Amino acid sequence: MAKKRDRIVNTEPFITDDASVASSRKRSKAPKTHQQQEKLIEAGISSKIMKVALAQQKEIADEENAERNPSGAVFAAAAAKTAEEEQIILEEDEDDDIDAFDGNFEDDSYHQEEEINEDDEKLFESFFVKDAPRQRTLADIIIKKIKDNDAALAEEERPDPELDPKVTKLYKGVAKIMSEYTIGKMPKAFVLITKMERWEDVLYLTEPEKWSPNAMYQATRIFAHHLKNSQIQRFYSYVLLPRVREDIRKNKRLHFALYQSLKKSLYKPSAFNKGILFPLCKSGTCSLREAVIIGSILEKCSIPMLHSCVALLNLAEMEYCGTTSYFIKTLLEKKYCMPYRVLDALVAHFMRFVDEIRVMPVIWHQSLLTFVQRYKYELLKEDKEHFQTLLKRQRHHLVTPEILRELQGSRNRGEKEDDPMLTNSSVTTINNPIKEDRFDIPEVPMEED
Repeated sequence: MAKKRDRIVNTEPFITDDASVASSRKRSKAPKTHQQQEKLIEAGISSKIMKVALAQQKEIADEENAERNPSGAVFAAAAAKTAEEEQIILEEDEDDDIDAFDGNFEDDSYHQEEEINEDDEKLFESFFVKDAPRQRTLADIIIKKIKDNDAALAEEERPDPELDPKVTKLYKGVAKIMSEYTIGKMPKAFVLITKMERWEDVLYLTEPEKWSPNAMYQATRIFAHHLKNSQIQRFYSYVLLPRVREDIRKNKRLHFALYQSLKKSLYKPSAFNKGILFPLCKSGTCSLREAVIIGSILEKCSIPMLHSCVALLNLAEMEYCGTTSYFIKTLLEKKYCMPYRVLDALVAHFMRFVDEIRVMPVIWHQSLLTFVQRYKYELLKEDKEHFQTLLKRQRHHLVTPEILRELQGSRNRGEKEDDPMLTNSSVTTINNPIKEDRFDIPEVPMEED
């Protein structure tokens, strides 16, 4: 029995070893082919692979087209180069209000419908420049240049510039797309205009005066990112501004997409001032409605201080138009810390109306009040005296008393600020330090007492 017990006891370790070997064999056994599961590629990586594959296919197709049609290879290569830039711009503006358009403009197709008083509008018209020239457009400039160079085309109403016939045909097709555009990607051929040397002639072929409002917004967005300041300034002045003024004149309000175009044009403030603000004021025919709509953009958007100072300096020195005061007031309300040169130019601007016989509009008095309220401490004593002389001749029963009150109760430029409690108080107070005797200490009662 002892031997049997020994055998039984001695066999236990062997049983456990056999079980471990069997389990290890089961784990090390390779699975069958139908049971194998391939690792799936992540969605982000698979999409990148697809993009690379499509790009390679496109390159192969472009090379084949270049071999068949060498003249069109230049445009195809440029289109492939700028496709990525166009996609970046579209992604940057995904949150803009224009992306919310779905082609239905019945509810909010127009923006900035302002209630304008007819009496005020007539008063502003008295300051218009008589026989002012019509606002020039890009088409007017290109047509004049073509007719001056070629007398044979003088009788044609809209002659085409001397370009490659294939380019002319291509961009006339783009013109049709731009006139019907509502939402989606822009034609790649249109983005190529920013890379061309004769971009104005090519842009003329697309007929900007017939673009849809949404196409105008997309064009402004693309050109503001790609063109230089001198180039985008001409686009603002000869394409965007005439279109905005025409829409306001016809509909008495501004289309929402065109309003967004003006906001996007402030991406380059210098070009906005030289291409929209200054030409509008120099035209001498800026209506009150136009000033209110464009001034609301200046009020809502952030503008760098230096650009605002340059704008105020130019507005103060140019020939006065009634609506100029509205833009001056809007920029003054931004409360910039401006140099003395700009302040002196504004003082000279207001003093030009000392001998004015015509009744000044209310906005002129309001702009003077805003100027005095914001910068009364930076005016010279002589300037304040000149303003008092001015207000005796140009007076408003509500605004003028406020201007005089601001001038009288303020210090002059260079003077130090005094304590108003000391200067206005009639009671003199003596502030002598309190002397204490450290040996004269009052007795403190003890608990025992």
